[in-house]
Amino acid sequence: MNAHSTVNAAPPMVVDGVSKSYGSIEVLRGLTLRVDPGEILCIVGPSGVGKTTLLRCLSGLMPPTSGEVRVADQVVTEPLQEIGLVFQDYRGSLMPWMTTLENVLLPLRGKRMNLSDARERSLSCLANVGLAGHEEKYPWELSGGMQQRVAIARALAYDAHILLMDEPFGSLDAQTRFDLEDLVLDLRRRLGISVIVVTHDIDEAVYLADRVVVLSGKPATVIDTVAVDLGPVRDQVASKGLAEFSRLRGRILNEIRRKK
Repeated sequence: MNAHSTVNAAPPMVVDGVSKSYGSIEVLRGLTLRVDPGEILCIVGPSGVGKTTLLRCLSGLMPPTSGEVRVADQVVTEPLQEIGLVFQDYRGSLMPWMTTLENVLLPLRGKRMNLSDARERSLSCLANVGLAGHEEKYPWELSGGMQQRVAIARALAYDAHILLMDEPFGSLDAQTRFDLEDLVLDLRRRLGISVIVVTHDIDEAVYLADRVVVLSGKPATVIDTVAVDLGPVRDQVASKGLAEFSRLRGRILNEIRRKK
């Protein structure tokens, strides 16, 4: 994968009747959805509704109590090579004693790749997220936004075709968050990856998504799936100034408030 290449199209991810309980407490009930190849799907809902629990079930880090998650024909029972994870706490996910390149190389150690191929892939992924030339810097020498780019590059280096992102930009300043939103759109366009983003930011969800899934209730269910037709190319000022953007934001916000 080079800086301008396209990976094979991501396989579809299907969530089929997923429920999750912790003891007697049911958090998720009967969630069914599909993420198509190359699609960006955002998941929103009130705080504490179970968005992160759902993401952990999608990633294979946590088994659902019932139902299943599939990537193509494979049931997700553990983390898969095809799925990359990016968390909000980029500071905790990077090794401070490792350089940028070493952090991206880290998950490739278990793939039995020779060092030359692993290094080439890692350099390519750093270029894809705009960090060419920063390979020898340590995390503490990078801004927060650059550290999160390293985390994204590491997920791509593992050959992930589906990125799961849990509040990935929530701890960043507004301008950096906007830049990384545009990076995600650009990566989808160039690499053909699918992206699932859990976020509490409705503006972010509408700006990024092809569809927004709204969760609410206790236990949480899907109360709406909102198609976002803002075109494939989006702009932080022009797109967010559209009447359709405002309409979709209002629709989602009203649903979340009404169902809390």
